[in-house]
Amino acid sequence: QVQLVESGGGLVQAGGSLRLSCAASGSIFSINVMGWYRQTPGKQRALVARITNGGSTNYADSVKGRFIISRDNAKNTVYLQMNSLKPEDTAVYYCNAEGRDYEIRYLEVWGQGTLVTVSS
Repeated sequence: QVQLVESGGGLVQAGGSLRLSCAASGSIFSINVMGWYRQTPGKQRALVARITNGGSTNYADSVKGRFIISRDNAKNTVYLQMNSLKPEDTAVYYCNAEGRDYEIRYLEVWGQGTLVTVSS
């Protein structure tokens, strides 16, 4: 079974920082894209940042200049460094991985979600 294990969520005051980590494990032939999404009650899950196997990144406009996504391909791990946090960043953050299994079938895996709360 493929799974994503997340860590790093918690409570922080506005202006502070948190670093989220997500490690993929299991039977995966390749992982092409890893990313972070977030969701608040009553709203759709939205992209925060994503990174390809080659290192290309994409950020939501609301986090550009504040968040940095990085990836350790050898460890199948993605990180999200969140700086200058704002109360509106409060959400459940989900790790995502896209790739292929050993039969070259597309797979997409989601983490369990970790809550980030930013107080005013």
